[in-house]
Amino acid sequence: MNEAHYHMLINHFPIIGLFFGIAILGYGMFKKNALLINIAYVIFIFCMIMGKISMMTGDKAEHFVEDLSGFSHDFIEEHEESAESFMKIMYLLGVSSIIGLYTTFKKHSKAFLMSYLVLVIAVTAAVFASPVGTSGGEIRHTEIREGSMPVKADAETENNGHDE
Repeated sequence: MNEAHYHMLINHFPIIGLFFGIAILGYGMFKKNALLINIAYVIFIFCMIMGKISMMTGDKAEHFVEDLSGFSHDFIEEHEESAESFMKIMYLLGVSSIIGLYTTFKKHSKAFLMSYLVLVIAVTAAVFASPVGTSGGEIRHTEIREGSMPVKADAETENNGHDE
């Protein structure tokens, strides 16, 4: 495995985990279940850590793929910039989740209010996650780039070589 493989393996955890965490946190808040809320906090902390690892592997993957044919440095730069913005929110989410865990364990009067704050930050992170994932996919998958048009097959291919 090379650096690009590691990045592709790791980079899905922060985004997918984020959505699982939001669902668990929302349900835990609805049920007023501290265990579910804490599970969501741990998921968010894990997502922050995996996001940091993804950033580190992304830097190495960039150096690996930039010399390959068919890769646009512009797409890589766009992805890198959106990932940096996403990670700023993920760091805030991770730290807020640590504080949320602390307030829950100490049975602080503001613990439930903290869960609302974490939910808002998590939803904000989810909004920022979309351009990160899309721009990352656009580096290699030209079919998802804006303005890409499918190539029509010629008439012979369309009727499988049979004349009508």
